[in-house]
Amino acid sequence: MIPCNVSGPLGVLHLPRLWLKVSLEARGKLAAGYPGIGKGYDSMVVSALNLNADALKSYVATSRPTYAQFEAWVKAQPGVKLDRNTVHRLNTAILNYHHAEELSREIRAGAGFAEDGSVTSSACELNALEDWQAFHAAELK
Repeated sequence: MIPCNVSGPLGVLHLPRLWLKVSLEARGKLAAGYPGIGKGYDSMVVSALNLNADALKSYVATSRPTYAQFEAWVKAQPGVKLDRNTVHRLNTAILNYHHAEELSREIRAGAGFAEDGSVTSSACELNALEDWQAFHAAELK
């Protein structure tokens, strides 16, 4: 999976991950129980950019776009908000989001990390660790 704190040329963090998740979901390749557009960062990005989630899912499912094509589609959407201020506020919110401590402990334990302060509750970091652990279990074990 692409980490949450990665952007493409538009500069929007999490947008490449959102594209990948929706693309995998459309092909039945997303992990069971994992949403293409979830309530966390996915919804934050869709909302901040003023995108229509159903239209996004439909476009990705029917067109199977590359990431460059996906960004072009995003830019062409009516009412899309890609101004510097919007993107900056969204990116700041993404980078500053932390999971609740109970969930953080659960993710750290599941990914094999001790409660020694070496892994924070940063959602970007924890989501990546959780992805890598799940990938290892599904594909490398």
